[in-house]
Amino acid sequence: MKIRKAELSDAKGIAKVHVDSWRTTYANIIPDEYLDQLSYERREQLWLSQIPQSQVFVAVNDKNEVIGFSSGGRERSGKYEGYDGELSSIYILKEYQGLGIGRLLIEPVVNELTKLGINSMIVLVLEDNKSTLFYEAIGGKVIDTVEVEIAGKKLNELVYGWNHLNE
Repeated sequence: MKIRKAELSDAKGIAKVHVDSWRTTYANIIPDEYLDQLSYERREQLWLSQIPQSQVFVAVNDKNEVIGFSSGGRERSGKYEGYDGELSSIYILKEYQGLGIGRLLIEPVVNELTKLGINSMIVLVLEDNKSTLFYEAIGGKVIDTVEVEIAGKKLNELVYGWNHLNE
């Protein structure tokens, strides 16, 4: 397994991980109708546009297949003073979760943020997502709760913050 910067040719693999991860991670959290309509093709188009303008990293297996990805950059909302960076996405195929890949995928995002002079970050995570335990284990502290609506269902997102990256 290897972590590297994403290339445009990774967009299809990233899209597959994105859709499949949503379907396994958010089952029984987000309505099935919403998860069922997720499209590999639409997500591929999204990532074809995101890869050139964002910091996107992939985890690939020995066959060079994308098994996980992360992305990040400057904090997007402007609501969290003192938190200038954001881990905007991190997804790993279910069969590869729990193997330390998440930590490895966060490292290059943190490195890119620190190169930009950013020493803090947030990530938004659905409260019912079991990965909240992962963010707590790597030092994230809940700094806010935000209500969101997905497919007509009101859900809470926890905002985890790290105010001193690379410590």
